[in-house]
Amino acid sequence: MLKEFDISGLSFNPFERIGSDWCLITAGSESGFNTMTASWGGVGILWNKPVATCYIRPQRYTKKFVDNAEYFTLSFFPKGYRKALNLCGTVSGRDHDKPKEAGITPLFTDGTAAFEEADLVLICKKLYAQEMAEKCFTDPGTLNKNYPQKDLHTIYIGEIVKAYRA
Repeated sequence: MLKEFDISGLSFNPFERIGSDWCLITAGSESGFNTMTASWGGVGILWNKPVATCYIRPQRYTKKFVDNAEYFTLSFFPKGYRKALNLCGTVSGRDHDKPKEAGITPLFTDGTAAFEEADLVLICKKLYAQEMAEKCFTDPGTLNKNYPQKDLHTIYIGEIVKAYRA
């Protein structure tokens, strides 16, 4: 069972929890939601607020849900969920019931969706969204390596308004 806690008490290694362990970005409600796996992102302070930053490519189905929502969540899972996270990152919610196939349970809270099995959930109020632009890359190698299809991410910054942990 997830319990709310003060975000100022959060302590984790983002390189591990985001970059290595991965998380799910989720948006929507009981009437419709989608989720996707993320291994890029960050947390910190911006505009004097605790924030999370995530990146979504234009072809991802989850993007529509994040674009249309006021809130999105980042759900982090304990060890043992790699197969579920891999599935959520490789199949589309347009064609699959990702939570059912991954064996994870949707949790609807604070006007958005997360997952019961998560050991950490960050509820984020969307503050900023911007499409990346080719002209802004100062290192052409980064652009060419990560965007051979020119499908640049949209950057989302959300204020972490609530946090839950197991």
